[in-house]
Amino acid sequence: MFDLGYFKIPCFAASCILVASAFLTAECTQFWQFFLVQGLSLGLCCGIIVSPALVVISHWFDKKRGLAMSVTAIGSSIGSTVFPAAAQKLIPSIGFKWTMRVFGFILLATLGAANILLKRRLPPVNARGGLFNPKAFRNTAYVIFCIAGILAFLGLYTELTYISVSAVEIGVSKSFAFYIIAIANGASTFGRLLSGLMSDKIAFTAMAGIMTFAWPLAKNESQLIAIATVYGFSSGGFVALFPVAAVAMGDMEDAGRRVGMFMSLAAFGAIAGPPISGVISTASGGFADAGFYAGGIIMFSVGLLLLARYLHLRLLWGKC
Repeated sequence: MFDLGYFKIPCFAASCILVASAFLTAECTQFWQFFLVQGLSLGLCCGIIVSPALVVISHWFDKKRGLAMSVTAIGSSIGSTVFPAAAQKLIPSIGFKWTMRVFGFILLATLGAANILLKRRLPPVNARGGLFNPKAFRNTAYVIFCIAGILAFLGLYTELTYISVSAVEIGVSKSFAFYIIAIANGASTFGRLLSGLMSDKIAFTAMAGIMTFAWPLAKNESQLIAIATVYGFSSGGFVALFPVAAVAMGDMEDAGRRVGMFMSLAAFGAIAGPPISGVISTASGGFADAGFYAGGIIMFSVGLLLLARYLHLRLLWGKC
């Protein structure tokens, strides 16, 4: 839709639904209601907003495009750090309902500002093929990049999903285990910010895979904090950089669809990854096998990313 010129209206509509969902969550009393306003509405509207918002930034930058999109990506890290910590403090003092209403007002302010400030620079084009462009898959590098994205997300969120549970199992208090996720998300902010400057010097995805291998081996709180910090930093770098690569693999006029198709495919990995790791963990009676599985599949995706890079740039390392 973005490449065809539909940006402001879908973004505004999705923003309105997100704000309404936050306020409606305060009134939910049954599971199907939470599923509708959080699981369905939240996921759908975030998908409508995120991809076009990243692509529109690429319109305004050429030489510093990677840095600009990395700076843009820190918003989700800040949100995933601030909102859980705020909820932990607000719910005991003002209750669940008013906590969700406070979040609703925050979303109203931030999304309102985004709708006012975000503006495309390049005019829409007469893009053929609708929302899905099969011609993009004639590019072998893009095909391999999409496969790598699915595999990377298949393993990437395993540690983030289960690290607080594993923390309790090794003796970390439940109250502090909650904040380990916030530590990882906070470190992700710096990873996303620095990825635009250091992407040619740091193998962010490989580092995330190594930390996923190391996570089940942590024996105390200090080790877990160190692993969570490095993991958050490296995974944040990967998440910030993948739209840059998708934009670069073709004409700017079709960048929105390329990023959207990549994110749609990668979402299958993100959805399936943590449940698969959960089944492995339950069957094995611990997190070691799940960590080895997730870390191994991330490292396999690293190999595919290097292959995609070589096919597109004829380089395996160094500045593009």
